[in-house]
Amino acid sequence: MVLTRRQYEEAVEKALEYFDKACIVLTEEEKRRIEVADFGLGRLMEIGLQILVYVNTDRYCAKELVLFPWQICPEHRHPPIDGSPGKQETFRCRWGTVYLYVPGEPTPNPHCRLPEDRKQYFTVRHEVVLKPGDQYTIPPNTLHWFQAGEEGAVVSEFSSTSRDEYDVFTDPEIKRFTEIIDP
Repeated sequence: MVLTRRQYEEAVEKALEYFDKACIVLTEEEKRRIEVADFGLGRLMEIGLQILVYVNTDRYCAKELVLFPWQICPEHRHPPIDGSPGKQETFRCRWGTVYLYVPGEPTPNPHCRLPEDRKQYFTVRHEVVLKPGDQYTIPPNTLHWFQAGEEGAVVSEFSSTSRDEYDVFTDPEIKRFTEIIDP
């Protein structure tokens, strides 16, 4: 599956509205660098993520993540690469509500809304609720996934070096990088 150029641009415009809601000021150049990830499923509003990378060096990374209402970033982990233990990341909620799922005792009656046809690819079910000002650190090589609440969310991510091309997704149909077509 692919996104059309129009779908991609509409998602970027909507993401900019969320940055405004979170009172996060972006430069014009940063606005042009917002990435829209549909994870190759063509279901962006359900399974997708909007990303702005501020910096990503061989030592650290800083990003903003925008999730639309109930949008899911699918389950994945950041494996060891070239002698590194894998990416460690801290999520800090800036606006909205984020439901983060990590290993641990499954949460009874979690808030998540999973698509029926993909439920089997969400295996960790311990829920961590992040509201503005809350943060959580995910160790390297740890399965996790997250979903926005009903109003959507903006999350700052601070991590060791990000190498998204090596992320391992539980769902074998996931493709990390979005393909765009111009109809």
